[in-house]
Amino acid sequence: MLSVILSVTLVVLGTTASATHGESIHVENGQSIQAAIDSAPPGSCIIVGPGTYEEQLTISKSGIALRGNGVILKPPTTPTSNICSGLAGNDTEAGICVSGSDIVLADFVQEHRKVLSVGSYVEGVSITGFEIHGFTGLNIALVGAKDSMVYRNTLYDGGPYGFLTVGSLNTHAAGNTVMTTDAILFIGMCMDDVSPAEYRDNYVSGYLIAFCLQTEGSVVTGNTATNNCVGAFLDPGIKDITFTHNHISSINPGCPLSSPEFATGGIIVFGASDAKITGNVVENQKNKGTGFGLILSDSPPDSLASGNLIEHNIFRNNDIDIGIFTNATDNIFKQNECSTPAELCSA
Repeated sequence: MLSVILSVTLVVLGTTASATHGESIHVENGQSIQAAIDSAPPGSCIIVGPGTYEEQLTISKSGIALRGNGVILKPPTTPTSNICSGLAGNDTEAGICVSGSDIVLADFVQEHRKVLSVGSYVEGVSITGFEIHGFTGLNIALVGAKDSMVYRNTLYDGGPYGFLTVGSLNTHAAGNTVMTTDAILFIGMCMDDVSPAEYRDNYVSGYLIAFCLQTEGSVVTGNTATNNCVGAFLDPGIKDITFTHNHISSINPGCPLSSPEFATGGIIVFGASDAKITGNVVENQKNKGTGFGLILSDSPPDSLASGNLIEHNIFRNNDIDIGIFTNATDNIFKQNECSTPAELCSA
């Protein structure tokens, strides 16, 4: 047994050592970040100095750590085509595109193109310290990436997405600010991965949907969503989302009124199942009488909102705290602080 423990320890230490012995490459204002990425060996740390850079970045080497300090990234005059081009529709581009190799994408139908297959994943990429403005598709996109960490970035006016991870494995996004400065845009942060992702301690404001949750088994915790139309949207057929200790407040005054086609509110479980929605605060969901704290709704024809646990949440100062539009009978409500409907708001 001891030999097994030592073997595992040496493997872990060896992996850590190799990761930390990559080169450090410095980029100063006026130089090209992409040129530094292109010349860097896998495992390098690229440190970008303060300034405004009009570039569109592609990272396809494993272990790249991209570090910014006072860095503003804006779209170049002429975009450069990569796997993220057209990912969110025709003529859309990403500010930073992290991508594996030999990726096959489905045709664009709505929202974003789906990943059909990945030849090999780009692994262990991290991005921090960037302020990214106004790319037409996505400010940051991960496509066919594994073990990525995107943290402490500020993403402005990414339309239709601030951040998207799709066809990826074990994505972590933490401490990011994703917001609009004028019009309501589509989705702040979205996950459509093939293994669970984690969104932790992010702040999203000014979007139609703050958090789009399309990845089974994912964890979304400690986040704040304010001034959006929908705080979190759990997609049809998605199972086992853990949505806990998040704070959702204030519907954007520019949002449409709730209707059978689109509802405004804090948390919308639309044909998703077995979610754990616990310890959240959802407040001030007011939209001329049509704002909901939480909605459970089936997605025709065959996705029931079933088996969901709604426990220890606070719903307050909403037009309607909880709306039930499902035929499922196995959702559990326990110890939620709310007013309407009274039968679901018991201690």
